This record gives sequence, C-alpha cells and structure tokens, in this order.
Amino acid sequence: MRQFSACIEWLFAREGDDFADRIRLAHQAGLSAVEFWRWTNKDLDAIASVIEETGIAVSGIVAEPMIALTNPANKDAWLEGLEASASVAERLGAAVLIAQAGDDLPEFSRAEQREALISALSAGADILSGSGIRLGLEPLNTKIDHVGYFLSSTAEGLDIVDEVGRPEIGIVYDIYHSAVMGERTEDVVGERADRIVHVHVADHPGRNDPGTGGIDLLERLNWLFAHGYSGRVGLEYRPKTKDTEAVRAVVTSLSA
Repeated sequence: MRQFSACIEWLFAREGDDFADRIRLAHQAGLSAVEFWRWTNKDLDAIASVIEETGIAVSGIVAEPMIALTNPANKDAWLEGLEASASVAERLGAAVLIAQAGDDLPEFSRAEQREALISALSAGADILSGSGIRLGLEPLNTKIDHVGYFLSSTAEGLDIVDEVGRPEIGIVYDIYHSAVMGERTEDVVGERADRIVHVHVADHPGRNDPGTGGIDLLERLNWLFAHGYSGRVGLEYRPKTKDTEAVRAVVTSLSA
C-alpha cells in the first residue's frame, strides 16, 4: 500500500493558523506523514508535541541553510547547517533531508559548479553516515518556477549522485518539475530508481491538485514503484480548495 506525505506548507494551510494544527488536520485526513520546508522558522517544540500526540511521521524537511552549493565558498557554512538539520531530523524522526543545488552562477563554469556540488555532497555524506538519514538533491524546472537554477535535469542529478557514490546521497524526484522540463520518467530514471529518496507530485499547468492538469501522474508513479521505488509520495501541490475530502480523493486517485 502506497504511503503519502502532505506538504503542509500548502496543504491544510489556513490564514493565521497555528502551523502545528496542520499536522492534526493531515492526521485527521488519514495521511501517514507530513513534510515541510524550512525548520528554522518553525516552533519545533510544538511540532514535536503534535507528532507525539498523533503518531504521524515526518517524511522530510529541507537541509538549511538554503545557499548555493554551486559556489565553493558556501561549502563550510552549508555543512555546519547540515549538522544542525540532521539533528532536527533525528529529533522529528525524519528520514530525508532535501537539498537544492542553487543557481547557475555566471562567475563559475558549469564544470566548476558541478565539482563544488559534488564536493559538498560528499562531505555531507560523511556527516550523515550511520544516522539513517538520506539527503536528496532536488532537480527543479527552469521553465516556470526556478529560472536560473543550476540543476534542471533528472539524469544529470542522478549522474552527480553516482559520482558522489555514497548511499547517504540520492535525489528527490519531483514528477511535476520533471514533466515541465519535458522529461519522460522511464527515460531519465531508467535503472536508477534506487537513487530516489523521495518523490513529489503536482499537476501542470498551475502546480495544483493531481487530476486538474495534464501530467500522467498515476502512470509515472506506477512505473516508479514497478521499478524499485518504495518510499513515500509527497503531495507538494497548491490545493485549489481547502476541502480535506479533496486531499482524500487525490490519495485515492494515486493509489490505484
């Protein structure tokens, strides 16, 4: 049975709400896990309390600081932040930290930036070794949401992971971003589904609820699970309504 994770930056959000209440709403909707982005702007005590109260899991958080790993000057600061992020992940029981590469920087060649990225991830693997936490590098689309981002190719992301060559390091495969870039899942993932530490879904256009656009999300998920992926599916979309039943319908539609 597939396990889903609600990104509560968008799902279950109400204006002026208590962030921790979104965890309760996700639990009431039948979700087995939640995820969110930055942890430095959250009340971690409140979140930990609600996790204990509900028994819901935290599937992942962002590895902070969110600075460009494509700039070699940022390596030490990022690694220091990774240690702190790993400590928070252990406290919350999160098995995944999400990392972004950063922008394509004009002052460096792509080869230099790629080397800086590999160097940072390799050192990050040493920090995570033995913790059970995996770091997922996330390719993002550069056509709509992240113009100027360094890593828009899933295949290149997987190549970078292979160059690092450590089990602690994989990718976050966001089907929305991949589809916007015109990628076919079977082509770009191939035999490397085991390098995927987490999956995200949203539809296109709009990055809204699955089923409101034209991405073949269920077909792509079916392919991933048939080829070795066994993790959670993160519902990282902008919901068109605040209706909890709409989230339940999405889960049902993607569980077939």
